[in-house]
Amino acid sequence: LALIQEGPVRISAAPKLKSASLIVGWSQDAGGVGSSAIKHLRRKLGGEPFAEIEPLGFFPLRGVMVGHGVAQFPESRFYCCREHSLVLFESELPRFEWHRFLSLILDVAERYCNVNELYTVGGMVAFGAHTTPRQMFAVTNCSGMKDSLRECGLAWGMDYETPPGQRPTLNSFLLWVASKRSIAGASLWTGVPFYLAAFEDHRASRELLKVFDARFSLGFDFGELDEDVRRQNEEIAQVRFDFPEIDGYIQKLESNLGLTEQEAEQLAARIGQRLKKGN
Repeated sequence: LALIQEGPVRISAAPKLKSASLIVGWSQDAGGVGSSAIKHLRRKLGGEPFAEIEPLGFFPLRGVMVGHGVAQFPESRFYCCREHSLVLFESELPRFEWHRFLSLILDVAERYCNVNELYTVGGMVAFGAHTTPRQMFAVTNCSGMKDSLRECGLAWGMDYETPPGQRPTLNSFLLWVASKRSIAGASLWTGVPFYLAAFEDHRASRELLKVFDARFSLGFDFGELDEDVRRQNEEIAQVRFDFPEIDGYIQKLESNLGLTEQEAEQLAARIGQRLKKGN
């Protein structure tokens, strides 16, 4: 039963943290980076669910997915990692009422957890090879946040403007909403090779988690993720061995050369077939 019901927000437990950091990840994300990062943090740090935002009004409910005979509704859930004063939020991307939905996230974070800083995480489709070093990019909503993250090996100095007629990304919008409440925020993301965008990119997730491991002194053992990266690399290496043309396409990417649209489609299709079979 809910301890507190405030509109679409249901609170089942009150964490009562003195000060905390909030990390937000979305399940529809290139390479599954945001969702994977939240799941790893939740599992490694013993995150306990304490609140959720009900889907009505934020998600289309005309068609509901059913898996193994169970109806699957959109979930937007908060988790508390008390020992490290971290609050995790994982959700599908809302379709409607963005401002209200993001405001509710911060309402819960501030009121019940005394959150004073925010991190959004995710992946960005890139046209590089999976073997090339991944860069972690960041933008913040205040100079103080940028200074505090300077030692985390992030790439700065990015110039970007939302194209005319398009909405900003949800993470950018959340940084803006947080700034209006004087909550320091940073959006972190890493590049995901386009042919891994529809799958879980383990290397991208590892790079992101390394930032949080350093930032919050979590003492993570990356052995499990290293094994996931190794297995994924072996699957792709087998495709390169079986299909010399695919090896040639990846070599071109490794040399910072572009691919034709047809080459990119063939590469993505071959890698996708192999990774689906492996799953």
